[in-house]
Amino acid sequence: MSQSRRGQHAASKRPSLKAKLVVERDNQTAFDLHQVQLLEAIQTCGSITAAAKQVGISYKTAWDRIDAMNNLAEQALVQRSAGGAHGGGTKLTAYGEEVLSGLLALQAEHADLISRLGENLNSKGGVAQFLHSSQLRTSARNQYRGKVINVRKGGVNSEVTLALSDKLSIVAIITNDSADAMSLAEGSEVIALVKSSWIMLSTDTTITTSARNKLCGQISHISDGEVNSEISIDLGDGKSVCAMITAASRESMQLKEGQELAALFKASSVILMKT
Repeated sequence: MSQSRRGQHAASKRPSLKAKLVVERDNQTAFDLHQVQLLEAIQTCGSITAAAKQVGISYKTAWDRIDAMNNLAEQALVQRSAGGAHGGGTKLTAYGEEVLSGLLALQAEHADLISRLGENLNSKGGVAQFLHSSQLRTSARNQYRGKVINVRKGGVNSEVTLALSDKLSIVAIITNDSADAMSLAEGSEVIALVKSSWIMLSTDTTITTSARNKLCGQISHISDGEVNSEISIDLGDGKSVCAMITAASRESMQLKEGQELAALFKASSVILMKT
C-alpha cells in the first residue's frame, strides 16, 4: 500500500464525534431533532400532508407528534384549520414560531460546538465515558404535562385534580402512599398517562356517567385498521386525546372528522408520574 493510500486509510479510521440535541424540561424530553424538523416543515409547507412527506414520515405519525408536542407544551405550537373554499391547512402558532426560532438558533450553536469538539477528539489520548440522559418511554398513547390544583385525601386513596390548561383538567385516583411518596401538593408538576384503550367515546356530549373524567371536542382525524380504529379528538387549548375502539364500534357510531364527541375515562385509569 502506498504512503498516500495508507494516510487516507488511517484518516477514514479516525473516530468522529456526533451528538443529538435534546431539549429537556424537568429531566424529561421536551424537544428532539425529529420534532424540530417537523415544525420547520409545517412552517415551510403550510400543510401536514406535505410536511410529513418532506420529513419522511406518515401522515398519522406527523399528527401523533403534533398532538404530543401540543399536549406537553404550555401553549399550542401547531394550529389546524379546517375546510373553506381552498381546503384546510396547518400552521405554527405565534408561540410555535417563537419556539422554533429559538430551537433552530440553539441547534446551530450545538452543531458548532460539536464540530469544535470533534476537531479536538483525535488529539486526545482517549475518551473515558460519555454520559447520556434517559427519556420517558411509555406505551400510553396519551401523555399530558399538568399542574396539581387540588389533592383530597381519603382513608386509603387520594383524589388528585390536575390542570392541563386554563380550561381543561382531569382527575386521578392514586393511593395515599403514592401521593406521599411523590410529595404531591398544589403546584406540583406531573405527567399524566392514559392509555387509549381505556377511553370510552360517546356522541352525546351531555352524557353523565360514573367515569370521573369527560373531555369533549371534535374529531380531528381517524386512523382505521382491520380490527381497531384510532380516534383523535381536538379538545381545544392545543390539547387532544386519542381513543382506540373497535372498527365495528366506529362503524356503528358512524364517526367522521369534525364530529363532536365526549371522551370518558375513570380517575383510576390515570397514571401520574412526577419528574
